[in-house]
Amino acid sequence: MIGTLSVFRRELASYFVTPVAYVFIVIFLVLAGAFTFYLGALFERGQADLQPFFTFHPWLYLILVPALSMRLWAEERANGTIELLLTQPLSLGAAVLGKFLAAWAFTAIALALTASLWFTVAYLGEPDHGVILAGYLGSVLMAGAFLAIGSCLSAATRSQIIAFILTVVICLVLLLAGLPLVLDMFRALGLPQPVIDALASLSFLTHFGAIGKGVLDLRDIVYFVLMIAFWLYATVFVIELKKAD
Repeated sequence: MIGTLSVFRRELASYFVTPVAYVFIVIFLVLAGAFTFYLGALFERGQADLQPFFTFHPWLYLILVPALSMRLWAEERANGTIELLLTQPLSLGAAVLGKFLAAWAFTAIALALTASLWFTVAYLGEPDHGVILAGYLGSVLMAGAFLAIGSCLSAATRSQIIAFILTVVICLVLLLAGLPLVLDMFRALGLPQPVIDALASLSFLTHFGAIGKGVLDLRDIVYFVLMIAFWLYATVFVIELKKAD
């Protein structure tokens, strides 16, 4: 834990040394506001909730989170500093976890800055605060899953651009996995129904949508936790594989 905390503090501080962190936060806040008020018509709906705000989070994260995660390991490998990091008195798992937690905490900070929207609907009406809190929880969990996927793919290549593209593609597949358009395509291939159901259960939209409505089903939370754990374990495996090369 000491090694993990050391990497976490160093990585989190590094985000705010360069303008990248501030650019990311500004873009996130601007896009979140634009989607909520213009596409989501928050005021025109006449309902005191943040459903229009959370609806667009998967698509915001699809572009912004891979842009954040692509540098986690690809930059270390490109600069040759990964060898220096791995010679420190800490395990590879601690380094992976520390980097991931720092990126996750940074994303959570950006999300927390949208709390003014919560205050706005609370001032204008009487929202169900439990549902809004559940929406924030689901958003944080989904962002963590996106980051874990990006961490693994960033470790697999020296190119941040390639890591970004691969992360977007895989996250897009996981977002669309539960939609009828995708499931019908697999049905046309003759896959059995249990396989179709398994593919549908992998959808980010399905699990996040349930949490965003205030339904805290343990299965949805476990899904995101397992997704994060799987991709972080895959990150460790990929780095070990690259070390062998």
